[in-house]
Amino acid sequence: MGLSMSAYTKAAEYLQKNMGKGDYEDGMSSVKDARRLPLPVGVSDYCLASSEYYYIDKTMMIKDFIDERPQVSLFTRPRRFGKTLNMDMLRTFFEKTDSDTSVYFKDKKIWACGQKYQDYQGKYPVIFLTFKDIKFNTWEETIAAITDVFAKETQRHEELRGSEKCDEYDKQVYQNLAEGKINEVKLSSALLDLSSMLRKHYGIAPVIIIDEYDTPIQQGYMKDYYDKIILFMRNLFSGGFKDNKNLSFGFLTGILRVAKESIFSGMNNLVIYSVLDNKYSSYFGFTADEVKKMADYYGASDKYDEICKWYDGYCFGKTEIFNPWSVINYFSNECEPRAFWVSTGSNDIIGEILGEADAEMYIRLTALLNGESFITYIDTGVIYPQIKNNPSTIYSFLLITGYLKAVSTTLSFNGDFMCQVALPNQEIAVVYRKEILQKLERLIPQPTAIQVQEAIFTGDCKKLQKLIQTMLLQSVSFFDTAGENFYHGFMLGLCALVGGTFATSNRESGDGRYDIQLKPLSKGLPGILIELKAGKDCTEKQLKQLSETALRQINENKYDIDLKAAGIDLIYKYGVAFCGKNVEIAVEL
Repeated sequence: MGLSMSAYTKAAEYLQKNMGKGDYEDGMSSVKDARRLPLPVGVSDYCLASSEYYYIDKTMMIKDFIDERPQVSLFTRPRRFGKTLNMDMLRTFFEKTDSDTSVYFKDKKIWACGQKYQDYQGKYPVIFLTFKDIKFNTWEETIAAITDVFAKETQRHEELRGSEKCDEYDKQVYQNLAEGKINEVKLSSALLDLSSMLRKHYGIAPVIIIDEYDTPIQQGYMKDYYDKIILFMRNLFSGGFKDNKNLSFGFLTGILRVAKESIFSGMNNLVIYSVLDNKYSSYFGFTADEVKKMADYYGASDKYDEICKWYDGYCFGKTEIFNPWSVINYFSNECEPRAFWVSTGSNDIIGEILGEADAEMYIRLTALLNGESFITYIDTGVIYPQIKNNPSTIYSFLLITGYLKAVSTTLSFNGDFMCQVALPNQEIAVVYRKEILQKLERLIPQPTAIQVQEAIFTGDCKKLQKLIQTMLLQSVSFFDTAGENFYHGFMLGLCALVGGTFATSNRESGDGRYDIQLKPLSKGLPGILIELKAGKDCTEKQLKQLSETALRQINENKYDIDLKAAGIDLIYKYGVAFCGKNVEIAVEL
């Protein structure tokens, strides 16, 4: 916890009496550092986080809930945005225990709201389950892991084993659950059975909290047992949440809503709060004011702009939100910015998305890397199988999972949303670049990528033409019906492999918009301008003329003005023409 205030005061007095001004200030700085609370890196235990670490008070979430009292609430947020910590906060607040847990709230905002809210503290039995670690390759392993989760939670309620309020059937059910001696059918009614026993014992219906409910669903999709996990979850939630008289209220968290699978079929008591909703928008992640206070506390107020650049940019409802995991790790890493979020979980789904990329989607994804945005339909009820079948759901998935932000949002005709989407920040740009490059590397071997880079920066158009031609010929199906937009996306993606440059696309310069520009990040490298053309049924001569037309367009429209204004005098200009799997390149050095 650091120094107590009395110890701090004594240290200050000692330093003031025994040191000069400069030494005193240095000494006090050291004392202040010693008093700073440690950062809660990876801490999801509310009691621990709120009492021994730097904790950003999110307890007003409890007030908002008590004021409205929906029976079942589902909060969907990206991973590492504080879902588990908030659910443990709710458990600690509501749960009836032998110890006095009010001590963890008396210095928090919720306690200052008055007796009405204090009366809810420690009032209910609680069933708390987390599925965040259920990531297995087979259905058999998954159901065994879920059985174990229920067994441990049942054992936590040891008071039920000998309860006089429960009959012999109840006690046998308890025994089977606690020992994990139960089949899938019986396990699917475990929430109903356990909640019934808790209500009988305490005389009040319990609170049910399920954290990261959709983790095994995502895993089931990736590992081909999707239908089995969906059926199980549907039966489990039907018993636990739908018309369950043994339920006071319930909370669930996840990344996706999975609504269209009818997991929550018939649950008219369910209220869903997604990243596009205003309610509870400030409770998952850090707000701007919270980050400013945190930066000041750790003596890093001057780093606020850098934090914004790397970790800000999310918008939940109408609230500006910072990635909490990354902000905490930034301070823990001595304020050295890195893409911390990339290491927090599997990006298998993103890889799958990129594997299904068509021409339009590929162009859009590469455009995002260059700071562009676009308007797309967003379905907050997107499900995993849709990702392959419906391109529009890809952007819904990326938004909901934290890979995109909603710059603006309007309601669509069917109650969903039309959103202008973009990359949130520098951290996600790093994640995107890494994932897209991985996809490109499957299409373009690393040795080829190096040769392409060498050809571009030496002005060797014959070598470059040969390399591109080979890639086109080796990727027959990929380029069968390609048009200019697709070739644009292909070349932009290829340029992403070129190190030491910043690639931009379709930006104004001179008297028009260039197709692709590579601005060098260090002196000594040339600037690159690429203009693209695509023809149909072109002869070799016609294709060559088309490449020369593209080159001429660069000069006529003065696309090099932007590079020259940046002090880049050495500029290579490429006119690239495509026709099917054939390419012709004209160059001016």
